[in-house]
Amino acid sequence: MVKSVILLGDGMADYPIDSLSGKTPLEVAHSPNMDLIARSGTLGLFQSIPPGMPPGSDVATLSILGYDPQECYSGRGPLESASMGIKLGATDIAFRCNLVTFSKEAPRVMDDFTAGHIKSDEAAAIIGSLQQHFAQSSFSFYPGVGYRHLCVWHGGIASLKTTPPHDITGREIACYLPQGDGAETLLTLMHESRELL
Repeated sequence: MVKSVILLGDGMADYPIDSLSGKTPLEVAHSPNMDLIARSGTLGLFQSIPPGMPPGSDVATLSILGYDPQECYSGRGPLESASMGIKLGATDIAFRCNLVTFSKEAPRVMDDFTAGHIKSDEAAAIIGSLQQHFAQSSFSFYPGVGYRHLCVWHGGIASLKTTPPHDITGREIACYLPQGDGAETLLTLMHESRELL
């Protein structure tokens, strides 16, 4: 059996920065080890996002690991639940549950999709309080790492459209809130959570 290491530089390309003379951080970084791997290895291009699918690390990772996202991708939530060892029932809908920071005054803007890079122990306490508050509802909350957690809607509606918070940094959140069947239930959950927190 051949063992391989897959290193994903997710977001590593970055954007040009004026203070770096229009170069990206990667272009100016001292990277002798990466340079050695590039010189010694085989390079190529691989389209990790199938046409028509949302560009994100979740879809790309499935492709890189040999899965066809068009057949098996249903969102970040199921991937989070699998990574946490949480078994989902046939009617469970898993959502990635991010702790975020947005502006207090209208129009509300997504200020930070990481809640200030919240620490895992502080976040676990917050997720624990949400679990306690919603214990009698059809929702369960599971703590993860940093700002990334899991919310499972037991008997939920799968056709709901949601937007990852990291896609809307600096934007008004109103038009990115959940839409479609079941949206009101999630919006109520989000509002109650905000009041609790």
